[in-house]
Amino acid sequence: MGSAFIILGSSILAVLLAGFFAQKYLPPPKPKIVGIDLGTTFSCVGVYQAVTGTVDILDVQDKHKCIPSVIAFSESGQTLVGYDAVAQEEHNPQNTLYDAKRFIGKVFTPQEIAQAQERYSFKIAADQDGMAYFIVLVNGTERHVYPEEVGSIIIGTLREAAANNLSAPVLKVVLSVPAEFDAKQRNHTKKAAVLAGLEVLRIINEPTAAALAYGLHNRLGLQNVIVVDLGGGTLDVSLLNVQGGMFLTQAMSGNNRLGGQDFNQRLLQYLKKVIVQRYGAPLTDKEDLQGLLLHVEDIKINLTNTRECEIKLWLHSLSKTFSEKITRELFEDLNADLFKKVLEPIQKVLEAVEMTREDIDEVVLVGGSTRIPKVRELIKEYLAKEPNTSIDPELAVASGVSIQAGIIGGMWPLTVSAVELPTRVKKIQL
Repeated sequence: MGSAFIILGSSILAVLLAGFFAQKYLPPPKPKIVGIDLGTTFSCVGVYQAVTGTVDILDVQDKHKCIPSVIAFSESGQTLVGYDAVAQEEHNPQNTLYDAKRFIGKVFTPQEIAQAQERYSFKIAADQDGMAYFIVLVNGTERHVYPEEVGSIIIGTLREAAANNLSAPVLKVVLSVPAEFDAKQRNHTKKAAVLAGLEVLRIINEPTAAALAYGLHNRLGLQNVIVVDLGGGTLDVSLLNVQGGMFLTQAMSGNNRLGGQDFNQRLLQYLKKVIVQRYGAPLTDKEDLQGLLLHVEDIKINLTNTRECEIKLWLHSLSKTFSEKITRELFEDLNADLFKKVLEPIQKVLEAVEMTREDIDEVVLVGGSTRIPKVRELIKEYLAKEPNTSIDPELAVASGVSIQAGIIGGMWPLTVSAVELPTRVKKIQL
């Protein structure tokens, strides 16, 4: 018996020594599996690097790591993706598709389709099973495009970018989805990746991915974690129990009509009023409006780091150069009621599990709109806890799925794989 233990111990030691010397002296293997965050507003792709244990979110389009989750079809039939699709949206609204993630794998009634149509310039319909699709006109012919097809085109672009970055074929992926996605929504998201030529090895929840990115699975003991995910168009709040690599969703709430686009609209409407007061005429030209909207996005981003910035824009329809200073205080005043709405789902998840803010161990921020200083300030005051902002919130989910991809691919250093415990928690929609 003693000799058997000696042989076993020697074998384990040999394996460990082999791994040590391989890491130390051999070039690290290239990542075999990518992680993709197919977001409602933006999408990105990342890889986990062996030995260093770091995550690289890869450049996709013109050095942008995140691209808009938008596709478009030109009159000649060319398919445009990301920033290329956004750039022509004003001239081709009927053929520019976005927010596909809101429709993927969901069954709609005729009334729900009619309500959705009010919010979009492209045509929406549903098949006999109630599955939504979009109607575009390509080369004079009507074409039906399902949400998973939109997703597949975006994923295909991410896959191609990853292959170019890695100088190797990309065949396998780990995906993230909202925690409230049911089996059908998950399957249709998986179908989007399969259509893009990828084998889906695993699908994990977005809050779990964010917790992985922040390293919460490495903490000792049970942790109660609130994940606040505020993106371009949606707000999702999840309360997780995290212990080691085990993740249990305790409660979910959110607002699917609140995000960075809404904050932009408040500033856009303000600037349009200023233009009317200054020049005596409303701004109706599509190109000028598009230019103004792009400047508004830049202002919002700049005001996260500075307290004042200036917009300067040539309005060709008015033959004027419009110039205006915007302060952070003005931006916060314009959006004061919207910022406060961020706290409502946090309150709901705490009430659902009968917890107080003192029971929360960690607050994790996800989504580009959580960079806004006032949003962070309100969350900090409400929960009496400094939010964890150690990584870029816009890249948190992609970083988490990339870590999971690295684990599945056996990349060193080995770490704990996420184990999501089954939950029947329903999202409390505001």
